[in-house]
Amino acid sequence: MLLRSFLAVLLLALPLLAQTKVFRADDNHTVLGFKASTLLFDVPGRFTRYKADITGDPAAPEGAKVLLEIDTKSINTANATRDNHLRTADFFDAAKYPKITFTSQSVRREGDRLVVRGTLTMHGVTKDLELAFVSAEGMNGAGTRTWSYRATVPLDRLEYGIGADSVAAKISLKRPVELDLLLVGFFEDPAPALKPGAARVKKGPSKK
Repeated sequence: MLLRSFLAVLLLALPLLAQTKVFRADDNHTVLGFKASTLLFDVPGRFTRYKADITGDPAAPEGAKVLLEIDTKSINTANATRDNHLRTADFFDAAKYPKITFTSQSVRREGDRLVVRGTLTMHGVTKDLELAFVSAEGMNGAGTRTWSYRATVPLDRLEYGIGADSVAAKISLKRPVELDLLLVGFFEDPAPALKPGAARVKKGPSKK
């Protein structure tokens, strides 16, 4: 009876023993992409500058924390004229809203997916959003253990006011935009905390 009680307590405590790690994105393979559609053709694109602040244990992801910050000006659809227009007040208004952010509130498992529930703030509008990621784990070409998380989700651009006042958008751009997010990277131990009163020592150039 005592053994069964001990095992029950241990099972309940296991999530608390999960080791928190830091996710370091692999910029060579991570893609924050999207696809918009006009009446005639699709327009694929991506954001090339971002900050991914993700902590948790890949073996117990329910306790993970996710903060994703995207530089709005880094939008790239392989057409400089179009990209400059997308940065104006007609669309993203990057000067006024320089960041797109996603902040997680919870992470849960649903079958083979990890569902991250949080809030997306874009163009001055904040809305709840769920991202269902398919995850994979393996070794990269250098023999380093790597994790990838991919999610595809539709957004209504007009709910965020993107292109709402653009004549060109009203004529030819459809409302739905598909987000295609691929996060690839490595989980590492967090940097050791400094002791009270201690200071980090920055190494300067060596003196000969």
